[in-house]
Amino acid sequence: MQRRIKDLESCQFDVVIVGGGIFGACAAWDATQRGLTVAILDRGDFASATSFNSFKVLHGGIRYLQHLDLYRIRQSANARRTFFRIAPHLTHPLSFVVPTYGHGKKGKELLRVAMSLYDLLTFDRNRGVREPSHWIPWSYCLSRQEVLDRYPGLNPKGLTGAAVFHDGQMYNPPRLVLAFLHTAASHGAVVANYVEATKLVVHKNRVCGVEARDVLTGNRLTVRGKVVLNAAGPYAEDLLVRSVGCGLTPRSPWSRDAYFVVARPLVTGRAALALSSVTRDPEAVLSRGERHLFLVPWHHYTLVGVWHKVYEGHPDHYHVTEEELQGFLREINAAYPLLNLTLEDISWVNAGLVLFGENHPHAQHLKFAHRSRLVDHESERGLEGCLTLIGVRYTTGPCEATKAIDLVFKKLRYTPPPSLLHQTPLTGGDFEDFEALCAEAHAAWPAPVSPQSLQAMIHCVGTKYRDLVRLAAAYKDWAQPIGATEVYKAQVIYAVREEMAQKLSDVVFRRTDLATATHPGLNVLRICADLMGNELGWDYRRREEEIEEVRDRISVFLPPSSRATIATAECLHD
Repeated sequence: MQRRIKDLESCQFDVVIVGGGIFGACAAWDATQRGLTVAILDRGDFASATSFNSFKVLHGGIRYLQHLDLYRIRQSANARRTFFRIAPHLTHPLSFVVPTYGHGKKGKELLRVAMSLYDLLTFDRNRGVREPSHWIPWSYCLSRQEVLDRYPGLNPKGLTGAAVFHDGQMYNPPRLVLAFLHTAASHGAVVANYVEATKLVVHKNRVCGVEARDVLTGNRLTVRGKVVLNAAGPYAEDLLVRSVGCGLTPRSPWSRDAYFVVARPLVTGRAALALSSVTRDPEAVLSRGERHLFLVPWHHYTLVGVWHKVYEGHPDHYHVTEEELQGFLREINAAYPLLNLTLEDISWVNAGLVLFGENHPHAQHLKFAHRSRLVDHESERGLEGCLTLIGVRYTTGPCEATKAIDLVFKKLRYTPPPSLLHQTPLTGGDFEDFEALCAEAHAAWPAPVSPQSLQAMIHCVGTKYRDLVRLAAAYKDWAQPIGATEVYKAQVIYAVREEMAQKLSDVVFRRTDLATATHPGLNVLRICADLMGNELGWDYRRREEEIEEVRDRISVFLPPSSRATIATAECLHD
């Protein structure tokens, strides 16, 4: 996957996609495999905004039962199945335990009926999933004693047991986006990060491309396209305003969704635990009362959240305050007092902007968005050749992308061929047995290797590990891990040569697991900067600038009280 800037200028594309998050990436692959010529641009690195900050859950739609929204249940379950089919190395099932209280709306009886209904509505959830470990089983219930044995910190008063349902989890959301882009590029799409679409090119009420700027060089260019798909998420309206003077009607409301990471397991087992929050869903038809917060195991960590807040500012300026974190801690500790979490327990804070319902900025009980937005600007304001797609959940990326590309075909006056996105393995996902793949990689790796770190690499690249083996065999030092991490030096080289990593931040945040939940340490950053610098011709000053940029970015993900002590964190990890 190469950054083909000259091709952006020399070709006219059937569709130019603005935005390299999950929705743009899915659209790029779907359009490419259906025979369209495609260019996709992102103002920064791919998956560096909302997709990076995902809660990492592949939602199968069970929460929509309380809204009696059968369409969203089916759409979400099908989308989750798609991810399991095409990217088994980057996804896996995850169980959720929901404690039950009494015998009413929060009771086991009602929840058992609801989950049985959900199982029936998603009867085909495993169809076409090749990897047996990814098959979603039936829901079931736990007794009161089983729940207390597992989770002794739960309030025992009125506890009757728990219901257990199964959903999905992403190993690494940015790498899942990259898998779509890598697959699209290998089939002819022109893919470029750090190219900002500054304005739509409009001629006689028809959009015929975008004016763009290469962020790395400052050079200006024009990318010509018969249709432009604006999939820039919270930045989508900015592009419209700069181009035609107004955004979407009605304006899209946004939520700043936030969660924090604790660098250790908080509950036993590999299941997520649902805990009652202090808010409820005002639109639920079959409400059980309060919404849930979750303790979600992920890698060696626990994700805690999610908290929602109406956000009306610019997408570059949102943040999480220490006062808010203290509020999060009070709420989660009240729900599960045994945790007794403090600010010192928080290793990382994630926040992203997602499409929301219409809410007052200070409302406590918030309404969620029910549907993604796919806007045809020709029907809205007579602007031909321009579509905007704003997705509501990461999970629905494949489904929403298929609908968007169907509309692109309509705009091009072509008959859309069937989409194969939902069944064609992505780059790295063409295998049937993950354990066998790990064993094969272990035998091929040209140096002693820990099974745990090798498995982490296979999760990231799948069958592309063979390319990493060739790199490691050519230069033995690249077969070694970076410091005490589970990331190999060969992965950094591969990221530069094959995954369009242009900056140190691309590698540590999105091509590897180095900085996804904790500070990796200054020594790790220096090793990575040297590896990249040798590949890209960076001098000492450029390497130091890249390290400093990453340190600044890491500080954004640390609790505010920890940002002043980032040097201490670096020393601890080194």
